[in-house]
Amino acid sequence: MVELKSPAEIARMRVAGRFVADVLAELRDRARVGVNLLDLEAHVRERIRARGAQSCYWDYAPSFGRGPFRNTVCLSVNDAVLHGLPFDYALRDGDVLTMDLAVGIEGWVADAATTVVVGSAAEEDVRLVRATEEALTAAITVAVPGNRIGDISAAIAEVARAYGYPVNTEFGGHGLGRTMHEDPHVPNDGRPGRGYGLRPGLTIAIEPWFARTTDRIVTDPDGWTIRSADGSRTAHSEHTIAITPDGPQVLTAA
Repeated sequence: MVELKSPAEIARMRVAGRFVADVLAELRDRARVGVNLLDLEAHVRERIRARGAQSCYWDYAPSFGRGPFRNTVCLSVNDAVLHGLPFDYALRDGDVLTMDLAVGIEGWVADAATTVVVGSAAEEDVRLVRATEEALTAAITVAVPGNRIGDISAAIAEVARAYGYPVNTEFGGHGLGRTMHEDPHVPNDGRPGRGYGLRPGLTIAIEPWFARTTDRIVTDPDGWTIRSADGSRTAHSEHTIAITPDGPQVLTAA
């Protein structure tokens, strides 16, 4: 069931969204050569505690994971792209790091992700990250009343294909509001004019993610970390947005 939010409820989601944006900006600054993933996790955990917020990942136990998840942020390195379980690993020069954070404040949730290249950046990695960011921008642009989920999905896939990247549709965007995952599902590929109609009050997370040379994925023995099946590098960009009569509002903007 899709729950449409009132302007007041969207404003409350924006509070969570700004917090998520602030913490992700801090992580981008902290993601340097030699920094341990567990130190990044500890920083997020303390920021959430100090704010009196709630981690959407802590104790998260969906059917596809080996729950419960006992961390507050997903940290995925190189060929890992989704649900990366933080572990004892010091970042190396040239690593590609995706940071995905979902937090609730006073009963309302926001979710966002960003990918950075640590230290010296190879051009092919910069290009991959740029593709996900451009796909996210393209998808947000068409997230207006009267369009459909398929228009968002098609916009993402069009950017991916222009860059020559395959698209996986097993994991994508989703509705959210009172919880991290609500209806509708927002695939990263689709047909324009198809799917659920976009109406004011709909709040969704749009999250294009690409692997450089495959659309297939595998899961680590930890039961959580999802990687490209061929070991190629990956990137992921995500924002929480609200559909409004005046156009899309990005609730996780810095």
